[in-house]
Amino acid sequence: MRAFISVDLEGLPHVVSREHLFVKGALYSEARRIATEVVKTAAEALYQNGFDEVVVADSHGPMVNVIPEEMPDYVELVRGFPRPLSMVAFAKGSDAAIFLGYHAKAGTGYATFDHTYSGSTIDRLEINGIEVSEFLLNAYLLGSWGVPVILVGGDARLIEDVKKFAPWAVGIAFKESLSRYAAKSPSLGKVKALLKAGVTEAVIKLEEGEAKPLKAKEPVEVKLRFLSSAFADAAELLPIIERIDGKTVRFEAETVEDAYRIVELLILAGAGVNAIATR
Repeated sequence: MRAFISVDLEGLPHVVSREHLFVKGALYSEARRIATEVVKTAAEALYQNGFDEVVVADSHGPMVNVIPEEMPDYVELVRGFPRPLSMVAFAKGSDAAIFLGYHAKAGTGYATFDHTYSGSTIDRLEINGIEVSEFLLNAYLLGSWGVPVILVGGDARLIEDVKKFAPWAVGIAFKESLSRYAAKSPSLGKVKALLKAGVTEAVIKLEEGEAKPLKAKEPVEVKLRFLSSAFADAAELLPIIERIDGKTVRFEAETVEDAYRIVELLILAGAGVNAIATR
């Protein structure tokens, strides 16, 4: 049995400052330790519940946050950015998936670091008319491969979203946010206990057939609103892109995977435009 874990930083317990999120940040080492402990706990729980292989996709920023030497022998660690399929690289073929440290979508109130995929590029992302978070976008892609998301741990406001779209998934609130930069978190000991129990519950649901792949209708319609019209200018260079207004574009893709890859490309293009404009 093979499990897949995707881990972000913004939705982890006790991570509240921008200094937690960047390699040169004063609190980055603290965030790395938290991420590593949370991932290790989940991997061990999965192993104890019958998964002999665990693939972990390090999925924040430069994607080199989890400390490799802390991982058990049965864990394979996916690192580095940019990479195709970003937060869910190497998930295909897994029997189940877990998302850890996930945060709410852009524009969500009382949610730490709310954003969607790229806080410096995207303001809103829709799939088939539904505004998506990173959880939902990634779950749709995994669902197209037949991989169910069985547990999500992150910001409490995101867990509300998880229950709406994937009611079978076990949701664990790692923090209750008071604002974009403040939250109350349980002790790491309690988080780890909740995570161990949650993985066991999630695996039971999987074995009983309750957990399902979350599927989006294909072909896929995507709408993307950027933070800057300059990013939409760059996106419009692709022939498949239709400009709706100054900051918003739309396109259609045959599959969720194709749509994901195009969104990833548009984000990278926006980052390139931003780099040129601000150098």
